[in-house]
Amino acid sequence: MTKGLIAKQNFETGLNCAQAVVLAFKDELGFSEEVLKKLSIGYGGGVARQRNVCGAVLGMTMVLSFLLSDGNDKLGIYKIIQEACACFKAEVGSIVCAELLDGETLKDKSYIPEQRTKEYYKKRPCAELCVLAADIAEQFLNKTF
Repeated sequence: MTKGLIAKQNFETGLNCAQAVVLAFKDELGFSEEVLKKLSIGYGGGVARQRNVCGAVLGMTMVLSFLLSDGNDKLGIYKIIQEACACFKAEVGSIVCAELLDGETLKDKSYIPEQRTKEYYKKRPCAELCVLAADIAEQFLNKTF
């Protein structure tokens, strides 16, 4: 199963978009599910539902940063992350949550997430965005981009 499909399953179990992508790589990251959930929870919904950079993209960034950087080489990892973001944007047109949701949720300024229902999943592209972000991360990790 691809990392993208794992990320989609994670999202469909109630994890936010950032958590879904990060947890798709839990074996590679080497941390417990609990730790990874805690590290990534605040990035969902474009950083705590503020609709900034897509949480799936932020999860992808966390994965690539941890697995491909030594923690000191900003230029190297910035280049990789920008390339990964460009791949994401080429597929869906943006890396900004509000734009990906067509501004539909901008009226709702609450920090309280919507209930996960069938209607929620029908109107949101988030599960597929998790697939895309995790697949791009997997391609970069496997150097197949």
